[in-house]
Amino acid sequence: MKYVIIGNGIASIGAIEGIRKVDTESPILVIGSEDAPAYGRPLISYLLAGKITPDRLSLRPLEFYEKSRVGLKLGTTVASIDTSAKSVTTDKGEVIGYENLLIATGGIPFTPPIPGADGPDVYNFTNLAHAQTLIAKAGEIKRAVVIGGGLIGLKAGESLFDRGVDVTILELSPRILSLAFDENAATLAGARLDEVGLNVRCGVSAKEIQRDKEGALKGVHLTDGDFLQCDVVVIAIGVVPNYTLAKDAGIAVDRGIQVDDHMRASADGVYAAGDVAQARDLLFGEDRVIPIWTNAYNQGFCAGKNMAGKDVPFTGSLSMNSISFYGLPTISVGTVNPPEGDKSYEIAASLDAKKKSYRKLVFHNDRLVGYVLVGDIEMAGMYTAFVKFQMAVPEEAKKQILAGAPDVLMWPDDFFKETWNPGVVEQD
Repeated sequence: MKYVIIGNGIASIGAIEGIRKVDTESPILVIGSEDAPAYGRPLISYLLAGKITPDRLSLRPLEFYEKSRVGLKLGTTVASIDTSAKSVTTDKGEVIGYENLLIATGGIPFTPPIPGADGPDVYNFTNLAHAQTLIAKAGEIKRAVVIGGGLIGLKAGESLFDRGVDVTILELSPRILSLAFDENAATLAGARLDEVGLNVRCGVSAKEIQRDKEGALKGVHLTDGDFLQCDVVVIAIGVVPNYTLAKDAGIAVDRGIQVDDHMRASADGVYAAGDVAQARDLLFGEDRVIPIWTNAYNQGFCAGKNMAGKDVPFTGSLSMNSISFYGLPTISVGTVNPPEGDKSYEIAASLDAKKKSYRKLVFHNDRLVGYVLVGDIEMAGMYTAFVKFQMAVPEEAKKQILAGAPDVLMWPDDFFKETWNPGVVEQD
């Protein structure tokens, strides 16, 4: 087999499209552990809330795989990789050779050692099977506890709440969204959740999940001594890179699978992309795992082109999050919480609590390196361009940006010459 891809998510879609930009004929095989074709994991919350139907989950129609001449082995797990023989062995005992291999195994839910977590009615919120089970049980669920106040936890809580469930979200940190946002943004988001009746408790977490003698779920003991009765528990603290397969094969790993600037791993003919890959950070130049959808696709697309013989460097991952809380839009991009006491960073923030509006801009070495917007996000695209393309921001331009009026005319002439030319079409 010319190309083998382990994993069937957004990074794999990117890799298929990257390969086919260069090589339109050679066979591609995708091996996925779930039975479903590639679907949008962030859309799981909308499915659970009843806002979309299952057919809206698919990233690409089945015709995409047919037209791209891609073979699918779904419901199949790769048990091992032999980098010397250039082959993979599945859980069904099948040995499949490869010339180029992409590991796009994503992340797996992080579950802390909470007594009582093993057993029925405790779920993660990162796969379709759990969402479908919760949908089937939704009519029976009266109370739910969600452990984790990050993006995944909040969307899980919102989805159950929209189905009429009494939900309490637990977050050990002093505020929700502690990684993606700052205190002001988190306060506005938390206030909006409180307005609609969704309970959020910060500074506390689960100490033990209580069960009866038959193992049935009764509730959750909290670290502050309180007890919450519930019918289900959702553990949504986060995900960690699923790199065990690569590590067992002798492929270099750190926080994720280590890759170079062409998404190549340490073994010949092996690449990695998506939430499992530790790739270049756009702003800092160091290698990090940044589990964001757009990064996963871009990494996969870059890996695919390189697997097919192109020489395409990866430009780097960028941290970004966008989420709406019952009509309150929020977005954060880049560095939003710089190191405390580092005077090389300049922060400009404006908060209007009555209008539920907040803007925070973070500058470093005369460049915009991050921002947070809550409420009014109209200028998000403009700010993102300044961050992504690392444009220099002279003093006059900074004044205009601080006034909330960034403009494309502020972009340097070289930017247009290097990145945008309507008269040129890329030749692949």
